[in-house]
Amino acid sequence: MVQESPTGKPASQPTPSKPDLAATTGANIYWEDATTPTGETDGLRGPEVIAAFVKRLPGSPGVYRMFNSAGDVLYVGKAKNLKKRVASYAKAGGHSNRIARMICETVTMEFVRTRTETEALLLEANLIKRLRPRFNVLLRDDKSFPYIVITDDHQAPAVFKHRGVRSKNRDYFGPFASAGAVNRTINAMQRVFLIRTCTDSVYESRTRPCLLYQIKRCAAPCTGEISIDDYRRLVDDAKAFLNGKSSKIQEQLADQMQAAADNLDFERAAIYRDRISALSMVQGHQGINPRGIDEADVFAVFQKEGMTCVQVFFFRTGQNWGNRAFFPKADKTIEAAEVLEAFLAQFYDDKPVPRLVLLSHPIAEGELLSDALTLKAGHKVTVTAPQRGEKLDLIKQADLNAKEALERRLAESSTQRKLLEGLAEAFSLSRIPERIEVYDNSHIMGTNAVGAIIVAGPEGFAKNQYRKFNIKQADLTPGDDYGMMREMLTRRFSRLIKENGLRVRHDDDPESGDGTLGPWPDLLLIDGGQGQLNAVMTVLEELGITDEVDVVGIAKGPDRDAGREKFFMPGRVSFMLPERDAVLYFVQRMRDEAHRFAIGSHRARRKKAMAKNPLDEIAGIGPARKRALLHRFGSAKAVGRAALPDLKSVEGISDEMAQSIYDYFNEKG
Repeated sequence: MVQESPTGKPASQPTPSKPDLAATTGANIYWEDATTPTGETDGLRGPEVIAAFVKRLPGSPGVYRMFNSAGDVLYVGKAKNLKKRVASYAKAGGHSNRIARMICETVTMEFVRTRTETEALLLEANLIKRLRPRFNVLLRDDKSFPYIVITDDHQAPAVFKHRGVRSKNRDYFGPFASAGAVNRTINAMQRVFLIRTCTDSVYESRTRPCLLYQIKRCAAPCTGEISIDDYRRLVDDAKAFLNGKSSKIQEQLADQMQAAADNLDFERAAIYRDRISALSMVQGHQGINPRGIDEADVFAVFQKEGMTCVQVFFFRTGQNWGNRAFFPKADKTIEAAEVLEAFLAQFYDDKPVPRLVLLSHPIAEGELLSDALTLKAGHKVTVTAPQRGEKLDLIKQADLNAKEALERRLAESSTQRKLLEGLAEAFSLSRIPERIEVYDNSHIMGTNAVGAIIVAGPEGFAKNQYRKFNIKQADLTPGDDYGMMREMLTRRFSRLIKENGLRVRHDDDPESGDGTLGPWPDLLLIDGGQGQLNAVMTVLEELGITDEVDVVGIAKGPDRDAGREKFFMPGRVSFMLPERDAVLYFVQRMRDEAHRFAIGSHRARRKKAMAKNPLDEIAGIGPARKRALLHRFGSAKAVGRAALPDLKSVEGISDEMAQSIYDYFNEKG
């Protein structure tokens, strides 16, 4: 249900329901809407409308939201005393330029009361991540962290990389900073503990050991090369390793190697020797392993030239499990400690919290954050900025990494900005493009046709905004590239107009040029020549948006030579850019990225179609029955040729199901 604001306009986002809040914050939060002066704020804005709300606000903890005239959320904040906090916005003067601009744009507000300030902090972080207000500090990289999972719900557990929802019946270890860190650890576990990494279906279908067994990366429990009890002991050792007991495991392996050597079983001793060597290599690559810290996250923040980097190091079971750099969106006037404080609440909104959080800067509400994280995690969480000792050394290391990461980002951004300026000059664009969309499609003789969009901007490729389109038009001639381009552009811009309305350019907008990618592109790059360009312009003319974006077609040069591309623009004669021109290389890189993404999407769709089994279309046929039929007859084609009595003889196939299978293939035939 969409709440209606005091001005009578619906808010841009519905207020979350109580169960939703409890689930997303991880805490049992009591809340209720604060009283709002319906009808008393019509025609008011800025300090006047805020003052009108203050009259009815309670002096209790809660969360407030500010809205502009379009119904967009400008800011989400929390307060120990709603009345006092909101009243500070109604006072004239004393505000930074950012806050003054936010106040001037405010036309209405909404409020939520909570029992405590701790609950308000959790709710604030949740709403900021969901609503992404323009004037808040925003955590832009929201990709989930990978874990290692051991499938204890199987008689012969396997080890996998995992993202997403976690099951109660499996053991998870992490988080790791990157997929690479997970892959390296899993490879080490294969060498040291010989744990399988195959899927359960592959495990059940094996009749002889696979190549991993031959190269001593798996114990092959699938074919009985090792007993289940012995394999379980290997799994227990692997868990002990992930729990930080690698030294103990190494001692056990050394004892077993010595015992084998004493018994003159030198082949087995060599196996233990290789496993010890692999384990030693892993221990040597763990990086900084602090002796006094078992479980902690280390945060360091560094600012330069209006940008902020937050470097995060993860320590679990006394081991360094990697680090990651984040670049939150924040106004240039916000100090490093304030950015870090806002970042932390959002960071832990959907991630497990360690028992210790180390910070490079003391934050104003460190005790409140500690209470909030303790409430969320269900165990004591300490938030501190160390001043000496081993913990300070970790902070210094994280701070150095934050500085280097930000300097790399600034160098890349500077280069990218120069390329965008050169692009605008080379193509005589109306403005320097902030958002560039590159379009391409891929198919084989018209089959499994896929259209693809990649997005680039001041900070390089924005991969979270890539999109693919399965070409659906039934009457399209197979291989009609122009028709595919028309369908893709029609779907893309029809939805864009529906969701965001027609574009309104604000060249003097103070937020323009800050690297933020809006929904509307400034430039379209089309992989193709005059024909593709005409197809695109036809779609834009039908939608009435030819003046909203610049369009450039890129035709490959003679013999598809890179560097000899010809460019097409509406109302201009085709032209070429000088060879070895930086802008030309930039355009080639974007086109090649679109080509890579389109081909990858097409191959994925083609692979899915090739792997599709007719048995999947029969109601009531699940993995177990499908496996039984394929084991009995060998292929889906053979199942289709089988007689009804033969189908009934398959274990797990009832007479009714056998009849359904027979009827399905009879009709198909």
